[in-house]
Amino acid sequence: MQCDKGSKSERKNKDKRQETLDLYRNIFSNLYNWIVVVDAEGYVVMLNRAYCNFLGVKQEDAIGKHVTEVIDNTRMHVVAKTGKQEIGDIQNIKGNQMIADRVPIVKDGVVIGAVGTVIFKDLVELDTYTKKIHHIEEEFDLYKKELKKALGSEYTFENIIGDSESIEKVKNFSRKVAKSKSNILILGESGTGKELFAHAIHNASNRVDYPLIKINCAAIPTDLLESELFGYEAGAFTGAKKSGKPGKFELADKSTIFLDEIGEMPLNMQAKILRVIQEKEVERIGGVTTKKIDVRIIAATNQNLEEMVKNKKFREDLYYRLNVISLRVPSLRERVEDIPIIANHLMKKMAREMDRHVTEISHDAMRCIQNYSWPGNVRELQNIIERALNIVEKEAMILTDHLPYNITKKSKVQMDTQKNSLKDILEAVEREEIKKCLIKTSGNKLKTAKLLGISRTSLYEKLEKYNIEV
Repeated sequence: MQCDKGSKSERKNKDKRQETLDLYRNIFSNLYNWIVVVDAEGYVVMLNRAYCNFLGVKQEDAIGKHVTEVIDNTRMHVVAKTGKQEIGDIQNIKGNQMIADRVPIVKDGVVIGAVGTVIFKDLVELDTYTKKIHHIEEEFDLYKKELKKALGSEYTFENIIGDSESIEKVKNFSRKVAKSKSNILILGESGTGKELFAHAIHNASNRVDYPLIKINCAAIPTDLLESELFGYEAGAFTGAKKSGKPGKFELADKSTIFLDEIGEMPLNMQAKILRVIQEKEVERIGGVTTKKIDVRIIAATNQNLEEMVKNKKFREDLYYRLNVISLRVPSLRERVEDIPIIANHLMKKMAREMDRHVTEISHDAMRCIQNYSWPGNVRELQNIIERALNIVEKEAMILTDHLPYNITKKSKVQMDTQKNSLKDILEAVEREEIKKCLIKTSGNKLKTAKLLGISRTSLYEKLEKYNIEV
């Protein structure tokens, strides 16, 4: 009776093994890719139906034959003998250039055969796959760029205009520290471009694949700042979202958080940020668990934090945590030589955006711009250029008349106090009048001469004298 039970169990196991083997054979035979299996001597053990159809042989005829008799230019027997795999090899079969992989089959440290797979049936198929992958990569890059634009982190060091020694020194230093994991403190007056540097540093860092997370500490009310920075759990307070909300630090995990106007942060919030830096974890409002995060902090301020530390308005321990690497962005008056480059760049950029046909800034207008002290720095310069573009008419250039009085008054005083001869002053006025008339006449020299009340010959002489191009 026991023998019957044993034999039944054996038969059941045998049937199950056979069923599994038949399933594997069926899968193998119907695979789309062409596959061949050989033993240690190079004789065909298995050859799937798709491969047989291409070779024009029957499975039962191919199995048992040496692989060299079945497949042209094969190296399956070589791999079975050497035990060295061959990946992505080009093989010519029946006039087709194919891409094949050949991998040895090893059991108990001994090579008992090899399996070969035709990955691409011809080079055209490979090219199709390559183009598809390239297209996917292009789409992925596009989405990354669009995400960066949406989150405002598309600026690089190329967007920081100027080639003066002072700005180049800061740019070069910023490039060096960008790859670091250390926190950075950016100092500088309002409007110097501290945020632009934060973007550029992030985009030159190893965290560039993740968006830069930004928060202006001065723009958010104190009672909302904690929830913005650390997030909250569902039902944490009246008006909270049912699903809860992640804070800026959570969103910046594996990325960079930019804390602008850090000097405006309340002391109680400074203590909480210090804890995030020390423990590398955050806890949402109303939460009972903490979350580990990997965040790099870039902070910026136009205030004197050292003075604030002395006056107990900024935590000393937080200051030293943020001030691991510090850089100072120079003011515009410290790099006067960059002003014409920046002014022209802003003029061209905003003229395109505003659809205004303005192509240049006059010599006198530029002199006024350079002589001004620019307490608001680049931001103030941008506003002045935008104002001028709004009131330019047919001149196609920004003139001194298009600049506000506070910009031009210093240059006018200088002109009055300079020991210039009357001749120099008259020539400067004459040059500007000729330019204005040429603009009005769209460069017509005859009409310009009539407007000025001089002969054409005299006009030509003056154009050459003042080096005016028409």
